[in-house]
Amino acid sequence: MSSNNQYQSGSATRLRRLIALLTVLQTKRIVTATDLATRFNVSTRTVYRDIKLLEEAGVPVFTEEGKGFSLVEGYKVPPLLFTESEAAAVITAEKLVAGNNDDSLVRNYRNATDKVKAVLRYAEKEKMNLLSERVKVYVNTDEKPSSSHLAELQQALTDYKLIKIEYCALKENEITERVVEPFALFYAANKWLLLAFCRLRKDYRFFRIDRFQSFYILNERFEPHKMTISQYLNRLAEDSIHL
Repeated sequence: MSSNNQYQSGSATRLRRLIALLTVLQTKRIVTATDLATRFNVSTRTVYRDIKLLEEAGVPVFTEEGKGFSLVEGYKVPPLLFTESEAAAVITAEKLVAGNNDDSLVRNYRNATDKVKAVLRYAEKEKMNLLSERVKVYVNTDEKPSSSHLAELQQALTDYKLIKIEYCALKENEITERVVEPFALFYAANKWLLLAFCRLRKDYRFFRIDRFQSFYILNERFEPHKMTISQYLNRLAEDSIHL
């Protein structure tokens, strides 16, 4: 390869990385140089050089000493076009989501997919429509969706709002009223589970969403949990070792 071709290849690689870097900055409130270096498989020194290039191009990147980088509040850039592979991944994921047992997730993901298709060029739209027709995921069609609460639970989780639920326990088959602080959502064995701090039991508990008899999002907010999901899972592992 000639030196000129090597330069063009290197420039193209950097341009793709700068576009990807800008995308990450738009999707996260703050991101560290170490995280960016790991994501793009470059040195932190390269990350700082890339950030400087974005600043020189007029992108208002704010550096918080000891924390990381973020875009200045209110700054927006036009939406970036998807690559064919990225769009194909979204279409394929739509097929998988369609078999989910929560109506709200299926409905919202379908709307999101329509928005992805809307920004594609005409030729790419044709390819994605073809792919949508030719990718089939077979699920148990006899099993009807068992909930439609996931979207509201996600909102309560991110807004740190308390939830009041009437819950039918699996073993006792009795209904109890709980006020809980939503912490995380899990999907396992074709069921959605809410992990929350239960104020009745004064500890974290798993609740199957399909066993909610009713639930209400309260206006009252709770203090964000200081524990991370990784720390909770580690605690579970340690408890099982000591059993």
